[in-house]
Amino acid sequence: MLTYFLVACDRLDEKQEKKLRQNLPELQAVLQAYVEANEAANVTLINDCESDDCEDWQLGISQPVKKHLHLNFPVNLFNSLATRFNIDCEVGYIADDVREPVSYFGKDEGPGEAFLIAEYLGL
Repeated sequence: MLTYFLVACDRLDEKQEKKLRQNLPELQAVLQAYVEANEAANVTLINDCESDDCEDWQLGISQPVKKHLHLNFPVNLFNSLATRFNIDCEVGYIADDVREPVSYFGKDEGPGEAFLIAEYLGL
């Protein structure tokens, strides 16, 4: 199953957007480092932040998973990003090039749990 993890860039207030814009280079660097460290697992970077409107941004990763244990690393990564940058995250699966969200976690939603996310994904 191809999963994705995104930084939630929509429904942000002005203060949150400003902070996200300030932290964007660092977020991109952390995600790029994760992708490079996990090339063998076919992790790819989602980095579409060209729009002037944060709501249109798509920033995160996609990663194939077969077992719920494969979710531990990306969930831990995005939990740490949520804590460090005060953001929320969206997780879901990709089918026919369409992203289907199954859960949100982070600053406002609380920490993500790999086991529960695996249940939502049907793993």
